[in-house]
Amino acid sequence: MAEKKESPLLDDVRVFAFVGSAGTGKSQRAQLVALELGVDFIIDDGLLIRKGQIVRGKSAKTEKNQVRAIRRALFEYPDHRRAVVEYLSLSQPCSVMIIATSSGMVSRILANLGLPEPEKIIRIEEVSSPEEISRAKKERSFKGQHVIPVSHIQVRKHFAGKLVGRLKVLFDNSDSMEGEKTIVRPPFKFFGEVSIDPEAISQMARFIAERTSQVSSVVSVQTRPANEGIAIQMELGYRPGQRSMVLLGDSLRERISKAVAGITGLDVLRVDISFVGVEI
Repeated sequence: MAEKKESPLLDDVRVFAFVGSAGTGKSQRAQLVALELGVDFIIDDGLLIRKGQIVRGKSAKTEKNQVRAIRRALFEYPDHRRAVVEYLSLSQPCSVMIIATSSGMVSRILANLGLPEPEKIIRIEEVSSPEEISRAKKERSFKGQHVIPVSHIQVRKHFAGKLVGRLKVLFDNSDSMEGEKTIVRPPFKFFGEVSIDPEAISQMARFIAERTSQVSSVVSVQTRPANEGIAIQMELGYRPGQRSMVLLGDSLRERISKAVAGITGLDVLRVDISFVGVEI
């Protein structure tokens, strides 16, 4: 686990973690495990859930590509993170169960939300048989379906993909909403790891610049990480025409930023453009 923070923001929150690799049926089991632990909230894929109701957050499954989905699930977007932290802060003392694919993912969520280390980590193998896990993996592989531990109506308000069906789990002496789960099919698949080479981003920026009439040459393009996104720095040659250097630079910045963000899902924090020569 990651090194514990000296003074967590939410130090009066008891934390549990429910861990299992993707597609093993964690969300199907989540409410039963949460009930057994007696926790108040479930954190799953960017959502803060209480008794089958989304109380804060945004589902990673609302994102249009996998990069943004991963960042959403880890609470890397400031407004998203702030809303969840503020709600939990007002709810203290309370308890939460984090659903994650690995201990590393748990650590990153803890760090981003300012939560203390978990009292207990439950693994999917402890609550599901090998046959159940295998069946869940096949369902995910063949149908591309995911279970979200909230009601059908709640998911319809928040989810961008296709709603496939719903499940009901009956608990003794409990709210029926708590046992409702919704089956969804996101607009993309959650398999494998995603990495984007900075050179690929540089090539996108170069491609756009080279096809701009008043850019005479692309001298250099550099891409580097910056805070929670990326920064692009370009040196270009200028060809005199209708637009001044200032207007041309503004136009390129906007086009490159939108294109890179739209294709990769990364936040483009800055596109710095310098004109280093004028074509005569």
